[in-house]
Amino acid sequence: MSRLILLRHGQSVWNQESRFTGWVDVPLAENGEKEAKAAAVAMRQENIEPETAFSSYLKRAEQTLQIVLAQMNLTRLPVFSDWRLNERHYGDLQGSNKSEAKAQYGEEQVHRWRRGYEDTPPEAVGQPIIKDKRYVGVPIPRGESLKTVKKRVVACFDERIAPILTAQQTVLIVAHGNSLRALIMHLEDLSAEEIINRNIPTGVPIIYDLDKNLHAVGKRQLLGD
Repeated sequence: MSRLILLRHGQSVWNQESRFTGWVDVPLAENGEKEAKAAAVAMRQENIEPETAFSSYLKRAEQTLQIVLAQMNLTRLPVFSDWRLNERHYGDLQGSNKSEAKAQYGEEQVHRWRRGYEDTPPEAVGQPIIKDKRYVGVPIPRGESLKTVKKRVVACFDERIAPILTAQQTVLIVAHGNSLRALIMHLEDLSAEEIINRNIPTGVPIIYDLDKNLHAVGKRQLLGD
């Protein structure tokens, strides 16, 4: 039996301002740092201890992971990062306030972009250059649907994470609302209709016990929600 811990980063400064963030590399808000510490406490109380950890390339996920590992005294844990765990690229919506987007495009359309499976927001024009050398050779998107995100997240899971889980280790993934929704869709074999109402709260560990075929055993467990 292996165990998978999914953790959405703590509240970021743009979460706090209700702005579409996507690939924009904003830091955690003060409350997000508190959420990361609380996530670590919740795992320790349940005697859940990761043996390997993964995060996206984005600062808010990396900061959350660093806080969690420091709080759990696991700073020497093997840590890996992969751009494929990044949040959905929200295209031209990135940086805009969600209320303003609803006024411009309509609440129903914005809901489909945020929660739907195949809807892709308007493509970004004139994106800022990403200077991080880790992105060299990475096909930077200009806007993504959840369907597109799922392809890259599942590829990362199959290539890098599944072999570790198969060895019956406990793995922690710190990522984002949509990259984790995509992975949960894969783990639970959810349909496009079922994923619409699945929301991932910030800073709340989600625990999956997996069998030898990496199928979820029993119901997922949320700690401290």
